[in-house]
Amino acid sequence: MVGVTGGIAAYKAVGVIRGFVLAGHDVHVVATDAALRFVGKPTLEAISRNIVHTDLYEGVAAVRHVAIGQAADLVVVAPATANTIAKLAAGLADDLLGNTVLATTAPLVIAPAMHTEMWHNAATAANIATLRARGVTIVGPASGQLTGSDSGVGRLAEPEQIVREALAVAVPQDLAGRRILVTAGGTREAIDPVRFIGNRSSGLQGASLAAAALSRGATVTLIAANIEVAAPAGATLVTVGSTAELAEAVASHAKLADVIIMAAAVADYRPRDVADGKIKKENQGDGLTLELVKNPDILAGLGHGRHGDEIVVGFAAETETDDAALLALGRQKITRKGADYLVLNRVGWTEGFTQAHNTVLMLDKAGDIVMEASGSKLSVAHRILDTLA
Repeated sequence: MVGVTGGIAAYKAVGVIRGFVLAGHDVHVVATDAALRFVGKPTLEAISRNIVHTDLYEGVAAVRHVAIGQAADLVVVAPATANTIAKLAAGLADDLLGNTVLATTAPLVIAPAMHTEMWHNAATAANIATLRARGVTIVGPASGQLTGSDSGVGRLAEPEQIVREALAVAVPQDLAGRRILVTAGGTREAIDPVRFIGNRSSGLQGASLAAAALSRGATVTLIAANIEVAAPAGATLVTVGSTAELAEAVASHAKLADVIIMAAAVADYRPRDVADGKIKKENQGDGLTLELVKNPDILAGLGHGRHGDEIVVGFAAETETDDAALLALGRQKITRKGADYLVLNRVGWTEGFTQAHNTVLMLDKAGDIVMEASGSKLSVAHRILDTLA
């Protein structure tokens, strides 16, 4: 949850909200009436992709004045004005934001923004000390240009810093110093300059894994094959198209990785011959025959040809509807591939690919289930990383 209060720096809250959204988080905004005098509600709703809450007395039947705080995993107040800081230190709850903060047990992060004299005022200093003593994380303020011609300490920290430090509070940094390679998306095999053989993977699960690993302190390389989602900021991005290009990129980067997560959906076959020009249907009669040849098995190559003690994680997307048969397929595959772990998930017309949620089983090399998860692809990503960590 992001709380926005009424200072001129409220316009920068848009960047904070966007940063959390791009990192894959579900962001709900609580804005004070004063904040909406600086930034419009439609802007905050468009960026957060959720309804913005402002009124203490709305949603009374749903007990919204406490429900928002209870549901939050992290509460960030940016900007936090001198007035808001004073109210938080005193435990006042005369608006929806105050109630939300009092009702939450989630970590609280505030990013102060005010004029230098207000920041150095003894009352503000005492309030900040009180909040720090309660375990509140303070990000900033920075020094620089303020409103008008004033300059000094009190400038809101940059959105990227606020997002980074806030996530560090909420997410364990158990992958700090680790180098993680993630593949995402789906490879495409050319038929001619216009057409290709591909699959329905959007790359969301792989991008979510990259975002989750970054938030836990890892150095991340994301090899993206035709992904349809934004790559997380902070990852080293390598773009590829075909399975051959993916294999080459993996071979180039795998030797430097501690963990390799092969989340991309890789084409098993490719056309033997690729036409130099567009194949014209009027030249093919009533049918077109393509001869396909097998692509290299990238995961098996990693599993059976290791450079050191890196951990290799494979993904298996299956349409098998029977749970026991699905598990049997997964056990056969992890043995055949030589991976340390296999993330097994059922896919179909309405599940897995292109969906915001996922349901997975994670097997170890012995074929035992070590983790089961269902939820947003970001939450599934964290569960996978919990096991690896």
